Amino acid sequence: MKTKLTYILGDITTVRVDAIVNAANSSLLGGGGVDGAIHRAAGVELLAECRTLGGCKTGEAKVTRGYKVPAKFVIHTVGPVWHGGNFNEAELLSSCYRNSLLLAQSVDVKTIAFPAISCGVYGYPIDKATTIALETVIKFLKERDEFDEITFVCFDQEILEVYRKIFKKYRV
Repeated sequence: MKTKLTYILGDITTVRVDAIVNAANSSLLGGGGVDGAIHRAAGVELLAECRTLGGCKTGEAKVTRGYKVPAKFVIHTVGPVWHGGNFNEAELLSSCYRNSLLLAQSVDVKTIAFPAISCGVYGYPIDKATTIALETVIKFLKERDEFDEITFVCFDQEILEVYRKIFKKYRV
């Protein structure tokens, strides 16, 4: 695998990559957490473009320009709300990562940063979500290793520690 996988503690709106991923809601019109932070940082032009996209279904992804964030693109994906794990949450979360990576490749992105999708108000258990994220990305790269770097941006120390543990487990 040629793609470098990393994790950092930080604010995804300030990361210098080709694309950042937005853990969006289905309207794509902004909200709380990462979604709200990205909309505030990117400016009103992002909201205007998102209004033209017709929303997004859970597990799918759509792309916009980055506007005032350092990234050229924002890839919006809608993670599942955690309902105990018996409502296809794992497959939907995996689809968020896979579809975001496919969309990133379609616009020639070489560096991409992901937040911890569904780990905020959507309530997905962090240990389960990070395992799905890393397993999905590794599986994707075994088939289509076309990125230079994929970064997981952790918004707090708790998520950073879970990523540290999962990276050790998978020896990446």
